[in-house]
Amino acid sequence: MQLRYAFRLYPDSGQRTALAKAFGCARVVFNDAVRAREDARRAGGAFPAAGALSRKLITEAKQTDARSWLGEVSAVVLQQSLRDAETAYKNYFASLKGERKGAKSGAPRFKSRKDARQSIRFTANARWSVTASGRLNLPKVGAVKVKWSRTLPAPPSSVTVIKDAAGRYFASFVIDTDPAADATRMPDTDQTVGIDLGLTHFAVLSDGTTIDSPRFLRRAEKKLKKAQRELSRKQKGSKNREKARLKVARAHAQVTDARREFHHQLSTKLIRDNQAIGVEDLAVKALARTRLAKSVHDAGWAQFVHMLEYKAARYGRTLVKIGRFEPTSQICSQCGTKDGPKPLHIRTWTCAACGAVHDRDHNAAKNVKTAAGLAVTACGAQVRPGLVPAQRDETGSHGSSPEPRAT
Repeated sequence: MQLRYAFRLYPDSGQRTALAKAFGCARVVFNDAVRAREDARRAGGAFPAAGALSRKLITEAKQTDARSWLGEVSAVVLQQSLRDAETAYKNYFASLKGERKGAKSGAPRFKSRKDARQSIRFTANARWSVTASGRLNLPKVGAVKVKWSRTLPAPPSSVTVIKDAAGRYFASFVIDTDPAADATRMPDTDQTVGIDLGLTHFAVLSDGTTIDSPRFLRRAEKKLKKAQRELSRKQKGSKNREKARLKVARAHAQVTDARREFHHQLSTKLIRDNQAIGVEDLAVKALARTRLAKSVHDAGWAQFVHMLEYKAARYGRTLVKIGRFEPTSQICSQCGTKDGPKPLHIRTWTCAACGAVHDRDHNAAKNVKTAAGLAVTACGAQVRPGLVPAQRDETGSHGSSPEPRAT
C-alpha cells in the first residue's frame, strides 16, 4: 500500500522566494484550467481535453508577455497542477452520478494566494533528489534543509512541498510499503479488543483499560483566546495583523500536531497489541452539530478511526466497525438483557436481570467486542460471524488533504 512520510523543511530566504513563485504559478495554471472549462460550459461546448489545456495554458502561455514568468518554475509543477484540476472535475462528476463514496464533492473553485494551504508536487521525472548531505534538491529551488525524523523505508515515487497556515514548510513523500517488512515489524498476536470512544474518557477498552482524553483544545483555549483577541485589534492589511494571524495559526497548529501525535501513538499501540479490533461507526458529523460540538471536534474520533483503518490494512490486522445504532450502552454484557436507554450522566448501572454492576463505558466496550464478533464463549466459539478484513486502499492519495503520516 502507499503511505505518506512528512518531514519539516527549512528553506532559506532565496528558496522561500522560489517556492512562493512555484506556488503562485501552480495556482495560476489551476485557475486558468478551471476558467477554461467554465467558459466551455457556458458556451455549451465540450470540455477541452487535458492535452489541449496543457498546450494552451503552459506551452503557448510561456511564449506570451502575460504568462512568460511560468518558465521560471519547473514544468512538472505546472503539469501536476493541471492534473489536480482534472482530478477535481472527475471527482465532482463522479459525485454527481453517485459513483463516488463519501461526502458530495463540489465543483472545483478558484484558488487564492491567501489560502491557508499552498502545495506543489514533484514527480520522478522532475529529477528531484536527496543529496549526500541529506538536503532535498528541488528543480529551480535548490537544496533545501530537511529535518529527517526517521529514514525512508523505500525510494519515494513523488514529493509534495506544502506550506501550511502557520508558515511552516513540509515535504511529503509517497512510499510503497513492503508487506514482508511490515509483517516482520508486527508479528501476529492472539489478542482482540473492543473500543468504546467517548468524551469523559477518550477510549475505554474491553479489558478495562481507560485512556484519558487529553483535551488539547480545551487546555489551549486561554492561549488561543489571547492570540485571537490581539488579532482582532490589528488594522486589516497591516504587517502587525499578519504577524498576529501567524501567531493564531501557530497556536492552532500546536493543538493539531499534539492531537495527531496522540492518535498515532495510541492507534499504533492498539494495532501492535491486538490482532483484531472492534470499534463503533460513530456519526461524528451529526454529533458535531450538538451542544457537545467543541468536545467532539477536540476528541478527533474520525481521524483516530481512520488511522486504525489504514494501519490495520498495512500490518494485516482486522478492524471491524459495528453499526452506530447498536445499543451497546443498553445491554448487559454478562447476561445480554437490554435495559433501555440511559441519560449521559448515569455512569454506572445495575442490571435488573442478573444484578451485575456495570461501568457504562467498560460495559459498552465489551458489547462492542461482542457485536464485532470478537468475543468467545466458554466452549471457544465466536459469538458473532467471522471477521471482515480491513480494505487495503491507498492512504493519502494526491487528491486528499491533509495526508496521514505513517507510524
